[in-house]
Amino acid sequence: MKNRWPVWLMGTLCIIGATLFIASFIQTSENSLLCSISTTQQQLTGTSKSMQLKAILHYATSQVVPQQSLSEITVTFDVLQALNRPANFLVFGLGHDSLMWAGLNPGGTTLFLEEDPKWVQTVLKDAPGLRAHTVHYRTQLREADHLLSSYRSEPACSPATATLRGNERCKLALQNLPDEVYSREWDLIMIDAPKGYFPEAPGRMAAIFSAAVMARDRKGSGVTHVFLHDVDRKVEKVYAEEFLCRKQLVKGVGRLWHFEIPPKANHSRDDARFC
Repeated sequence: MKNRWPVWLMGTLCIIGATLFIASFIQTSENSLLCSISTTQQQLTGTSKSMQLKAILHYATSQVVPQQSLSEITVTFDVLQALNRPANFLVFGLGHDSLMWAGLNPGGTTLFLEEDPKWVQTVLKDAPGLRAHTVHYRTQLREADHLLSSYRSEPACSPATATLRGNERCKLALQNLPDEVYSREWDLIMIDAPKGYFPEAPGRMAAIFSAAVMARDRKGSGVTHVFLHDVDRKVEKVYAEEFLCRKQLVKGVGRLWHFEIPPKANHSRDDARFC
C-alpha cells in the first residue's frame, strides 16, 4: 500500500492538472469557459451540466484531441459567448471534438450530421448524450467541377428559389435530412465533414450549398454564422467563394473561415448568383 499511494496521488494530480489545463486551453482574452459556466449555472439543466462535466473529464483523460487548433476553436467559442444565450448549433461531422462543441453550448441545441452510420454508433456508445443523425450524400468529390459549372442551369438550385426538403432536382441540395434540421433556424453551422480528400468521397459541396440555403432562409433576426474548416483545400475554398461569399467572410484563422450570412430578405430577389 505504501508503494501504491504515491502512484495514486500522482494520477489524481495529473487528472486535476489536465482538467485545469483544458479549461485554460479554451480561454480567450476576455472570457474563459469556466467563467461562462459559473455565470449560467442556475440556468442550465442537469443534462447540460452533465455534458460539460463529461467533456472536461474526457479531454482531461484522453490523448485524442480536437482536430481544430486552439485559435480555430476560439473563433467559434467567441461567437457562442457573444450570443450570450443557448444557441442552435448544427455541425456537419461527428468526431473527437463533438463533446467539446456540445459542452460549449450549454442549454442549447447542438446537432451533428454524420455520413458513416457505424461511426455514429461508435461515438454515441461512448457519448450517448450527443444528438446525431446519419446523412446520405448524393455527390462525390470528383464531380465538384461539373456541379459548380452546371448548377446555374438548374432552376431548383437558383438562389432566389432554392429549397432543401424534397429537392431532388438540385443535386447540391441535402433533400433528405431529418425534419428537425429543416424546422429549426440555426444560429451557427459548422462544416467539418463529410470526407473530402479522395475522389469517391462525398466532398463538402452539398454541405456548403445547403448551409448557404439554410442561412438565407432564416426568418428570425440576425445573421447565421457559418464556419468552414479545411479551406486550404481547393474544393472547400472554391465552393465557399461561390455560395458563402467572400464579402460575407468576417474572419479567417488557420484553416477556418467564418462567414456571417444575412437572411434572404437582405438580398436582391433578382440575384442570379449566391455571391
